[in-house]
Amino acid sequence: MGSYRVELTRSAEKDLRCIDRSQTATIYSALERLEQEPRPQGTKKLAGANRTYRIRVGDYRVVYEIEDDVLVVLVIRIAHRKDVYR
Repeated sequence: MGSYRVELTRSAEKDLRCIDRSQTATIYSALERLEQEPRPQGTKKLAGANRTYRIRVGDYRVVYEIEDDVLVVLVIRIAHRKDVYR
């Protein structure tokens, strides 16, 4: 399997800017790991969506789509677990 490219939507970039800096380093390292393994252990496939998954990073959730045909992981949302699905 080749290496995937991780891309963030504008809203995901905005989400990341609003998160406390002490948490962003952990989130960035989780995003880097998605380049090698887009479906790591603990990944949940979201119900009702074909290619949408989420991973836990501490109290935060990263929601993303995997586009296997072009080797892209598109991060849609990064938010605290209590707010992520709103």
